[in-house]
Amino acid sequence: MRVIVVGGTGTIGSAVVKMLSERHEVVVAGRNSGAVTVDLAAPDSIRAMFLAVGKFDAVVSAAGQAKFGSLDDLTDADYLFSFSNKLMGQANLVRIGRQFIADGGSLTLTTGVLSREPIKGSASISMVNAGLEGFVRAAALELPRGIRVNVVSPPWVTETLVARKMDPSLGMPAARVAQAYLASVEGTMTGQTIDPRKLEGL
Repeated sequence: MRVIVVGGTGTIGSAVVKMLSERHEVVVAGRNSGAVTVDLAAPDSIRAMFLAVGKFDAVVSAAGQAKFGSLDDLTDADYLFSFSNKLMGQANLVRIGRQFIADGGSLTLTTGVLSREPIKGSASISMVNAGLEGFVRAAALELPRGIRVNVVSPPWVTETLVARKMDPSLGMPAARVAQAYLASVEGTMTGQTIDPRKLEGL
């Protein structure tokens, strides 16, 4: 398969690229680097990416920014930033990508554990994560030509915790998280939120 990995140079994205590259042709897309560049907040940029890549069988998104902050500190602009990037940016990968993807192709997005296990300061992130998971469940009912869509909801990633000088025992290594993306790309499920902590149950 030919797989586009958006955000393929990040912590999770790099692990996904490494795993997928062992079995598939991978095209890395990023905001500032990669074989092609893309700005998730700009629909025209997403369309241009798909046109530049040409034929493909799957899309994996390990990208999408969102603002962290308390209810007192988050502004309207912060919420809009999170919505435009992490939620609509990834939703538009599906909305636009379905026009270009091969029959029976798959689209895999990323949310995170904060959709179901919020913490103080996560209101904006939890909101867009939960919204994106709802979008995936509904979009799966309408996609044509056997196209599938799923979302991976990673827990805290060990490498990120180490970089932030936090307790790494609370996280999961990126290589293990990447297995959830592989399961989505190569599997048959659709409309699912995949928790890497429950991967053996897929």
